[in-house]
Amino acid sequence: MTPVAPTPPRQPTAALAPSLSDLMHDSPWRAPVTLALVAANVLVFLAMLGFGAGWSHHSSSVQLTWGANFGPATQDGQWWRLGSAMFLHFGIVHLALNMWALWDVGRLMERLYGRWRFVLLYLASGVAGNLLSLVIQGNKAVSGGASGAVFSLYGALLVFLWRERRYVEPREFRWLFGFACLFTVATLVMGVLVEGIDNSAHIGGLVCGALLACILACPWAGNPRPPTLTGRLAALGLLGVAVGALLTHIPPPSYRMGDELRAQAAIRKFLLEDRVLNQRWESLIDSGRRDRLSFDQLAGAIDTRIAAEYQENFEELAGLELGAGAPSAKTLEVLRNYANLRSDASHAMAEGLRAKDAEKIRKALESARQAPMLAQRALVPASAASAAASAARR
Repeated sequence: MTPVAPTPPRQPTAALAPSLSDLMHDSPWRAPVTLALVAANVLVFLAMLGFGAGWSHHSSSVQLTWGANFGPATQDGQWWRLGSAMFLHFGIVHLALNMWALWDVGRLMERLYGRWRFVLLYLASGVAGNLLSLVIQGNKAVSGGASGAVFSLYGALLVFLWRERRYVEPREFRWLFGFACLFTVATLVMGVLVEGIDNSAHIGGLVCGALLACILACPWAGNPRPPTLTGRLAALGLLGVAVGALLTHIPPPSYRMGDELRAQAAIRKFLLEDRVLNQRWESLIDSGRRDRLSFDQLAGAIDTRIAAEYQENFEELAGLELGAGAPSAKTLEVLRNYANLRSDASHAMAEGLRAKDAEKIRKALESARQAPMLAQRALVPASAASAAASAARR
């Protein structure tokens, strides 16, 4: 929490400037946007609990479904994830730390910049932080959290304090500027040392917040010199160049989330149908013995009710396009081979029956019995793509 600076006697140069300590500890209702942001983050977290998210971080599948930032999903036409990700958290500790920091610095920044400037600062910087995270993390992590946006508030606070250093009471300046620098550096160092923290979002938010603080700067009581147009334009130019550079350097995804979800659905459908076909295979063999079907009759039943079904399944699986890096890519390839093997074994069985070739029938039966062993290798839980990606907290 930002420490409370002792309120010293006001110097003449700052006689017209309100105490920053007083602004920080004014009524919470004087900072309604900060209050609303904290409430929104908490409510989203509670809602996710009802859909399977945990109090502690153990899986990112729910967050991914709700809109966390992840290259294969974001770049599959779901660019809104750059905004939604800043309201999603991975566990109660992650949420508590971010909300503590937001509540602490947000009330002051909302009073300094005004509600609408504060909203623009927070949301635009959060998106920028997520954009840098997408460039750096790409396909490697499912990320989310408010700290990229929170870091923008510290970046803006540092710019404000430095610009108004002559008009802020010296002890307040040293206290707040020193703590903001310490918090920023310590958090970035922790992001390097602790696995799972998305420092790229922190840095993106920090830099964007500092630039927006220059662009959105408004006159401060006690300072007779308002922010210059030249400074605003220079900051706007730098921000535009930075965003343009990020947009042109987003790495291509190793797969598309839509393709992965379609593959998962097809895999589940095939495994269900395979159970039915296995039962049908055994039933046909038994009925052939029991009902004394002719070889031609049994061959025809196997061709139409088994071989054709497996051939259709193989063609359906073969028609799916899935990048090699997708979680289901290996499973899909194994099942394609399995469906093809079962189709070939069924055709061979039918041909052996028609030719009354005992050796061919024996080999077909052996191939059909071995095929399920191959399918067992593909029985991987069809979970969201986040099961294969590490989750990054912010």
